[in-house]
Amino acid sequence: MSTAPIPIAMTGLHSPEAAVHGPVAPSMKAFFELAFRPLYLAGVGWALVSIALWIYAPWLLSGPLGGVAWHAHEMLWGFIATIALAFLMTAGANWTGINPMSGKLLALACVLWAVARIGFLLPWETAFWVAMTAELAFFLLGSSAMLRAVVVSKNSRNYAVPGLLAGLGAMDALYLLSARGGDYLLLMQRFNAGLVVMALIALLIGRRVIPFFAMRAVHELSLPKQTETGWVQLGACAVGVLGLLLGQPMPTAFGLGLAGALAIVHIVSWKPWAVRSNDLLWILYVGYAGVGIGLTLAAWAQVGLALPRALPVHTIAMAGFSVMIIGMVTRTALGHTGRPLVTDRTMRTSYWLMLIAVALRLAALANTPATAVLLNLAGATWIASLALYLWQFTPILIRPRQ
Repeated sequence: MSTAPIPIAMTGLHSPEAAVHGPVAPSMKAFFELAFRPLYLAGVGWALVSIALWIYAPWLLSGPLGGVAWHAHEMLWGFIATIALAFLMTAGANWTGINPMSGKLLALACVLWAVARIGFLLPWETAFWVAMTAELAFFLLGSSAMLRAVVVSKNSRNYAVPGLLAGLGAMDALYLLSARGGDYLLLMQRFNAGLVVMALIALLIGRRVIPFFAMRAVHELSLPKQTETGWVQLGACAVGVLGLLLGQPMPTAFGLGLAGALAIVHIVSWKPWAVRSNDLLWILYVGYAGVGIGLTLAAWAQVGLALPRALPVHTIAMAGFSVMIIGMVTRTALGHTGRPLVTDRTMRTSYWLMLIAVALRLAALANTPATAVLLNLAGATWIASLALYLWQFTPILIRPRQ
């Protein structure tokens, strides 16, 4: 594990990897240098596989964590939270000057992650507990690695990040325990709490990087960082999590509603019209807005507004997290591997396929005669979007930085 300070300017999200010029071969050392390389590929690949299983081969999901409980768990913790951890480990190298996770430690994290994915598919009780242990160790490892980096570097601005990663792991543990207990209402309560913890992390990341990326890309664009309202937003999410865990709908609605409203305020203040021609930017704007809209819908649901039951969850997870992810794993992979920050036809197609998948999946929630067709089409476009990412970026991420 490399924990020495990285001897480059730590402004923004520049890669600490050394540049290599000319044609280069795949390198295991480079692959495990920064967490985004293996974990972006793992998370995106698993998102593709897990949706294919859920929609086209659900009879294979017969383990102790089966059916919709498996689907919800794997999308939130197996995919979304994995990408978040990968981003934070990589950004943490810039924020602190110390690479939190690389080499053997990163390889161990990948092994733990893979054991969890396999174990939750197997039809044995022992496999479930092994998978749960491996998954919680994965989040504990990430939290501990980030804690060391921020403490050693005295990076007080990011002292909360290890706690957020630990919170993801804690919500995961609560969810898995309730899944084995067979209490569906408790299961959904804890899933929703985990979803809001993830929303807190996504909003924190988005608020930090979106205006920064936009001001670097668009000449003379000046945007507010929204630091003060950002703290209010994070506090509101925390109130929402506590309200969900305690079964208190009104505090939950207040927290989620405030966090969602502030997300919309942020997007408007970041002048979305100014970035309309930059694909790497507008996709992040759409995802951040999706999280805000989803939190607002969740708040309305808490106070009794009649909505399709799964609408807030899928709006947050798909229109929000998944759209942000397809933009973030593209933009940061380009930047960290020394490539121009521009999209090509393949990347743009991937973005639009993801947006189409979101629209189809939300439309399928209406429970009409077309629901099954819409669901299958949503799965197909989702898989195609992620497959394009893997096809284009796998050769890039297994090679050293250019």
